[in-house]
Amino acid sequence: MQLLDKFYLQAEHIKLIIFDVDGVLTDGGLYFSDEGIELKRFNSFDGLGIKLLKQNGIEVAVISARNSKNVAHRMKNLGIEHFYQGQDDKVVAFNNLIKKLSLQTEQVAYMGDDIIDLPVMRKVNLPIAVANAHELVKENACFVTEKIGGYGAVREVCDLLLKAQNTFNKAMEKYLT
Repeated sequence: MQLLDKFYLQAEHIKLIIFDVDGVLTDGGLYFSDEGIELKRFNSFDGLGIKLLKQNGIEVAVISARNSKNVAHRMKNLGIEHFYQGQDDKVVAFNNLIKKLSLQTEQVAYMGDDIIDLPVMRKVNLPIAVANAHELVKENACFVTEKIGGYGAVREVCDLLLKAQNTFNKAMEKYLT
């Protein structure tokens, strides 16, 4: 079985995808202004992909180890209701989230890039790593993106999830007419 076929089989019943922030939704760089204000670079393709998932019945959540006002602002802008910051142990937030949403681990995907993501990745049905992830993360992923974090990797996965659930063409209709 080819890797993409395996992805599609595992993605058919995903109801929730959880993203890490640094290195997945961003390029992983930590930028600081002269005043010490932290800045992050997000990709607009990723943002639209997230909105398309939500419009097509796939819930989106974010679990981050760091605290950042600009990340909170971006999550609000994207309409992400399930957003956890300051999570050194991401499993705690994960367990709370699936309980809150009444989901089984088989219905969940997680996308990460570093070893702090492994405990959650090892609990879900569809663990995903970005192309530039730590080697251990890639080894524990069912799918590794072609694109790197912060440069369209999230959109790549969003499109694949929509295709796996046969909603991609419907999602694209309004843009092609």
